[in-house]
Amino acid sequence: MASLELYTNVWIPEPDAVWVSALLLQDYSPGEKHLQLQLSDGQEVQYPVGSISDLPPLGNPAILEGENDLTALSFLHEPAVLHNLRVRFLDYSSIYTYCGIVLVAINPYDQLSIYGEEVIDAYSGQDMGDMEPHIFSVAEEAYRTMTRSEKNQSIIISGESGSGKTVSAKFTMRYFAVVGGASQQTSVEERVLASNPIMESIGNAKTTRNDNSSRFGKYIEIGFARKGDIIAANMRTYLLEKSRVVFQHLFMQVLNLRIQRTHLYAFFEPSASSHVIVFILNRSLRLTFLLLGFLAACLPLGAGGVCP
Repeated sequence: MASLELYTNVWIPEPDAVWVSALLLQDYSPGEKHLQLQLSDGQEVQYPVGSISDLPPLGNPAILEGENDLTALSFLHEPAVLHNLRVRFLDYSSIYTYCGIVLVAINPYDQLSIYGEEVIDAYSGQDMGDMEPHIFSVAEEAYRTMTRSEKNQSIIISGESGSGKTVSAKFTMRYFAVVGGASQQTSVEERVLASNPIMESIGNAKTTRNDNSSRFGKYIEIGFARKGDIIAANMRTYLLEKSRVVFQHLFMQVLNLRIQRTHLYAFFEPSASSHVIVFILNRSLRLTFLLLGFLAACLPLGAGGVCP
C-alpha cells in the first residue's frame, strides 16, 4: 500500500474499542509523516506514519458489511474480521460466520432456538454455500461426504476457554443422531448424547471465564452403518490440567465431602463390580449413569441424608 486516496476508510488502534474506523481527509503520499483523519464522532486527528509499513489497515466497502463469509471481504485483517463478526452478531443476530470451510462461532451466553429438529431438517441434504452459516451445515458436509465417498471425516472444534467447544460438539452429535433416519434415537445414539454430562463431571472445572470449563481435550469417534445411522462410539480424553484439579475439580469436592444433605453414589459395571467410580451426583446425572448400563449403590451423607 504505497498511497491512500481521499475519503478512504481506515482502521486505527484505540485503547478501549481496540480498533475504530476513521475517514481519510487528505491524500497521502509516500514520505509524509501524518495522516489527516476524521473519527466517527467528527473529531479530526493526525495519525503518525513513520514509514509505509505504518499505514493503517484499509476498511472494506460498506456493501460488504455483514458478509456471511469472511473470504468475500476485499481486505481480510484483524479489524475487518472483528468488525464483520460484530455486525453479524449485533445487526443480524447471527453467531455463525464462514471463513472458507472454517466456521467461526461467537458464544452468545444465552439459549438460542436455532438447534431444533426443524432446523436440522432444513440443513439436511443442503450444500454449505446454499444455507446461512451454522454448525449443522458443517456436520452435514462431513456426514454427506462420508456417506458418498465412504471415507472417514474429521471435524476439529477449537477455541479459548468458554468459547462453546463442548456445546458445539453436543449439537454436532445431535445432528448425526437425527439425520440417521429414525424418528426415535437408537440405544447407541442415546448413549453418545448421554455421555457428555459424565465427561463434564469428570473433567470440567471453574475458570475465571467459565463456571463449567472443560479441562481436557476430547477425541470422539463415531461409527456409522452403511445406511448412515450411528452404531458405535468411542470417546478419549487427553491433556487434563492437573494444576487446577486440587481446587477446582469435582473429585476434590468428593474427597473433602463439603456438601451436606446429599448422597454419595457408587456406580459400577455389572461385569466388573470391583471397579468402582464414586461421585456426588444430582438426579439428572444419576439417570445418565443408569442409562449407560451402570448399577448404583447409595450411602446417605450429612445430617438427615436419605437416599431417594
